[in-house]
Amino acid sequence: MNQLDQLKQHTTVVADTGNFKQLAQFAPQDATTNPSLILKAVQQPDYAPLLADTVAAHRGAALDAVVDQVLVRFGREILKVVPGRVSTEVDARLSFDTEATVARALRLIGLYADAGIDKGRVLIKVAATWEGIRAAEVLEKQGIRCNLTLLFAFAQAVACGDAGVQLISPFVGRIYDWHKKTAGAAWDEAKMAGANDPGVQSVQAIFNHYKRHGIKTEVMGASFRNTGQIVALAGCDLLTISPELLAQLQASDTPLPRALDAEAARQLDLPAVHHSEKSFRWALNEDAMATEKLAEGIRAFAADAVKLDRLIQGLQQ
Repeated sequence: MNQLDQLKQHTTVVADTGNFKQLAQFAPQDATTNPSLILKAVQQPDYAPLLADTVAAHRGAALDAVVDQVLVRFGREILKVVPGRVSTEVDARLSFDTEATVARALRLIGLYADAGIDKGRVLIKVAATWEGIRAAEVLEKQGIRCNLTLLFAFAQAVACGDAGVQLISPFVGRIYDWHKKTAGAAWDEAKMAGANDPGVQSVQAIFNHYKRHGIKTEVMGASFRNTGQIVALAGCDLLTISPELLAQLQASDTPLPRALDAEAARQLDLPAVHHSEKSFRWALNEDAMATEKLAEGIRAFAADAVKLDRLIQGLQQ
């Protein structure tokens, strides 16, 4: 078997893309999107008509409402290809507004419902700020499942588990990026690869904590820079992977053994950890990497949301 097929024996494989025409060849279970991936897709000739048609069908509607229609349209097309779930992200500019995040999530779920899509096939993607986690807690109690994204710190994972969210997306590659940049010339790529990769280690710590303490939240490693990071996390609940890296896995037949083991994690001597708002904010503040990457990620997604707004405004004129 190729590495992709081997990986599927240990882990649920998720495609990280808005390019739904690429999905079938990799047969993923789920798919994830974000503002940057949707922006990238709609600027391609294959998807420009879909954007134009959606905007035309909702001419006169408020800009944010049209944006949500576009996001859901992509989600609907993705769900024609994958048998499982699609993650659709709430506007990153609402990352510090619990009430607005809840309202936007409810609208997205409503649009899916209008299209005949059961809410069980949709994960609402929200940044793992304190406010975002609180919004997810509210939504989960209404049976709306959430994917907490831009997750870099153990404290974020703890708070998400306590809130009972469905799934978290720790960002392996961006953690790796920060440590590599910080180390500069002292970085040893070979020495810091695989199980020694700081992004891989972050996900492993979260996975072990969840399994040891019976936390039901799913762990989905995300934001990979190379297949070595993926191989080192085989056995994680889910991994969301770009089409480029899925193709690399598909092209290799190197053995891919399980790296993370839930049963082994349950036997570990790990203390229970919980956070109040104050202790969460302090723990995040003490983690320079997580503080910087969370803020940077929100800014980048917000900037792409603005670009998508402008693209749609151009079509509305």
